[in-house]
Amino acid sequence: MDIAGMYRKRKWIRSRIAGPAELLLGMPPGCRLHTLQLEAQSDLLFDLRNVLFFTDGMTMKNRLQSFKNAVITKELVRMRFAGPGQLGIVTTGEMTALELDPSIPLFVDATALIAYPENAAIKLSVYGNSLASQHMRVQWELIGSGPVLVQTGSADAQLESQVRQDGLLRRTLREVLPFGGVFIK
Repeated sequence: MDIAGMYRKRKWIRSRIAGPAELLLGMPPGCRLHTLQLEAQSDLLFDLRNVLFFTDGMTMKNRLQSFKNAVITKELVRMRFAGPGQLGIVTTGEMTALELDPSIPLFVDATALIAYPENAAIKLSVYGNSLASQHMRVQWELIGSGPVLVQTGSADAQLESQVRQDGLLRRTLREVLPFGGVFIK
């Protein structure tokens, strides 16, 4: 790989599969592989962690994020792929495409966002009032035009551990009592 590729992927080599061949790919539980057909005028910015492969003839360009977005998401660079070609995306659960509206914002969980248009206006936000915002996840507020790719099955490890460790009585008291989430651990 070139120096930039080694830095991004933290690998020295890149595999090239060509010719008539079959590939068997083992995926972790709950993960799925989706293949996207991208055109030459595509302006989607992808999270590189979701990209498994791209076909020959596609171009890949780095796009720096704003400092605020980079601090929150812990990623400085998003990748812009342009075709024509195919792009392999790995997701936790299904992937869906949502269309942006220039006037109505779309709120997407920061961990569920796979790709968004480069020209979209992005702002970080949190649902709820200031007290609720301490326990809510960061949301992307997107305005613009074009498709947004979202994975619908992102797992919440903290929620799963709470459900497994807590009994029904403890969870009920935590929700019913005022400040139950603070006092009942």
